[in-house]
Amino acid sequence: MPDAEDVRRIALSLPDTTEKIAWSMPTFRVAGKMFATLPEDETSIAVRCPKEERDELVRAEPEKFWIAGHEAQFAWVRARLAALEDEGELRDILADSWRQAAPPRLLDAYPELGLPAAD
Repeated sequence: MPDAEDVRRIALSLPDTTEKIAWSMPTFRVAGKMFATLPEDETSIAVRCPKEERDELVRAEPEKFWIAGHEAQFAWVRARLAALEDEGELRDILADSWRQAAPPRLLDAYPELGLPAAD
């Protein structure tokens, strides 16, 4: 089961990522733009997710994903670390959120970054 240190290690391994404390919690930013947080007791993460996909995720896997009330109007979703399959799933989630926040220069430089493996 991934934990907060796994989140930190994976997030900081993504290009141009920094960690900054905001709202009394660790946040991870690419080129200054936030793409992940470790809220409350660091047992979950909040990540960017288009609202349509977010709603689908929550319906499909409510034990894993949910929407925090104060984030409902934003394109963010929460994921319970204990419910994630493994570190690979955590990496995919963080990389997807990173891609949504990264500037074009980084997307161009790392086009394959975090894309799910073909089955």
